[in-house]
Amino acid sequence: MAPPPGSDEPGEAEALSDISAAPGPRAAADACPTVRTSLPGDALAPGAARRFIRAVLADWAGLGPSAAGQVPPISVEFGSEAAVVVNELVTNAVVHAGTTVELLCRLESGGATEPAALVIEVCDHHPSRVVRGAPRRAREDLTAYESGRGLHIVAALAECWGVTYRTGRKTVWARLRVDAGEPSERRRGHRDEVLQRGLHAAGILAPAPCRAPRGPDRDWIHRGALSFLAEASDLLAGQFDEDLIAALAGQLLVPRLADWCAIWLDEEAGGPLLAPRLARVWHAKEAAMEPLRAAVEKEPLRLPAAARGGPVPMPWPAAAELGTDGAALAYRLVAGGRDVGALLIGRDGVTHIPDEITGLIEDFVRRVALAIGAARKYTRQATISRVLQRGLLPSRVAEIPGIDSAFVYEPSNEALAGGDFYDVFPGADGRWCFVLGDVQGSGPEAAVVTGLARPWLRLLAREGYAVHEVLNRLNQLLVDDATEAAGAAVHLATAGPAAEADGPQSRFLSLLYGELVPDADGGSVRCTLASAGHPLPLLLRPDGSVRAAAVPQILLGVIEGARYESESLDLTSGDTLLCVTDGVTERRSGPRLFDDADGLAVVLAGCAGLPAAAVAGRIKQAVYEFGDTPPADDLALLVLRIGAGR
Repeated sequence: MAPPPGSDEPGEAEALSDISAAPGPRAAADACPTVRTSLPGDALAPGAARRFIRAVLADWAGLGPSAAGQVPPISVEFGSEAAVVVNELVTNAVVHAGTTVELLCRLESGGATEPAALVIEVCDHHPSRVVRGAPRRAREDLTAYESGRGLHIVAALAECWGVTYRTGRKTVWARLRVDAGEPSERRRGHRDEVLQRGLHAAGILAPAPCRAPRGPDRDWIHRGALSFLAEASDLLAGQFDEDLIAALAGQLLVPRLADWCAIWLDEEAGGPLLAPRLARVWHAKEAAMEPLRAAVEKEPLRLPAAARGGPVPMPWPAAAELGTDGAALAYRLVAGGRDVGALLIGRDGVTHIPDEITGLIEDFVRRVALAIGAARKYTRQATISRVLQRGLLPSRVAEIPGIDSAFVYEPSNEALAGGDFYDVFPGADGRWCFVLGDVQGSGPEAAVVTGLARPWLRLLAREGYAVHEVLNRLNQLLVDDATEAAGAAVHLATAGPAAEADGPQSRFLSLLYGELVPDADGGSVRCTLASAGHPLPLLLRPDGSVRAAAVPQILLGVIEGARYESESLDLTSGDTLLCVTDGVTERRSGPRLFDDADGLAVVLAGCAGLPAAAVAGRIKQAVYEFGDTPPADDLALLVLRIGAGR
């Protein structure tokens, strides 16, 4: 196969030369509007790709600033078909590669003999996986081929499509003629071919059971079936609860494609000894719901090992409310090569379910399984992160005599261990230490640094080191650790490209560290603190005045041998010290940041006289109200108020 139209790089491996006809000539590159984006290799990618292509086409059609009349009119029907093609190409890449996906869209204006065309390219980074739908002759030499329905929808809608293999990546592309008016005879012919291959499903999207008479408008049927799959993908991909996905799947199927359905989910860690769990039953008639549940629970669904997503005929459940005859089919739900559950559907009053319905359900089942797999992966990651976070944060912070304290800690993503951490603990010689830190990034890499920094801080403080000495030694420890990690990465790189790609991780850390020493009479507190690349602490006096309580210094872990300095000040009754991470100061609302024009100091000035918990609550509320969306970064703050006691 030739490279995708407009590609500047020739193929580096022999491709599947008979998938489609080679693309025709295109207009000069500078006359072809081109946009591209990157998408994550997960279940959210197809929905994002559809929204992207719709926005791009609207922009090119003159609704945005870029087109300026350079392109022909684009019909609504064409936009829908382009979204379906993008959905199928991206879904194919996510299911069979699982890597980051690059999406490119280019509009070729055509010429006197060539009509305008939209070229869509989807590139993944798993070139050893063969595209589903490849012809038998090409498949015989490629052992990684996986059988399936493939890209039949893309083949039906596109003028031509193909695959290009290069070192380290694979690109699947499709070319669609821009149709500004009525569908051409050629496009109508394409649709007839698709219907003959199994997409003819009368009444599939009707809000009543599938009993519509045969022979409705075929264009409507075609668009309806494709829209059903596209919108189902969008709806299912946004869910991270497998039971909710099962419930949504049942409501999508009934009554559109079946009269009833039941969904079982395999226990993830159960193995062969644990039976699948009946997660959901759904019937078009509410009165038949419980009888259906009782019938399917009495006879657990058992599928042969050979069933891998295709339909398996099953006996009709024995329940008077379900009638005495009908057709039932079961599908195994498979995600990432693993069984995640099974689906049973039924239609009463028929001896078999038409192939066009079973084929459409097979595509739908694949999407349900993908969503369940993504939900389970998210749940596993969130559970691990919560356990890890509990181990990295103090289970209980120390209570300093004569000082009222309050904390706020909210990670931006529960599925990832946050990069922010805090601690309050007793040091040497009657000193009390407090820490607020922010590791670069989040997830396991950030957790590694937090796991190193917290115990080091406690150890150095209890050994009696002064504040600036603690930072000096912690900085050197981080630099040494990063050097060792880099050396290990270089050693592992000799094992192959995969080890080299992981590489050493940065050990940068912003930190606010301080010590409190109460006077013998309890009337004041001597505070010594230092800020290493961290938002500066703010001191609120009882009269409402606010000032910074430290000077900025370089991040920890950046420069070997860096020397840090500390500052000391006396805090008296009613003084409040506010320490925050950049999740507070850099909270965004459009181009503005929360701390622009000293926004944090302004809010703090209005907190004079409030206890620590009230100050923390007011700052948190102001941060949330600053933007229309939830904070995108971890949120952590520590409030210390002198002379209030507990």
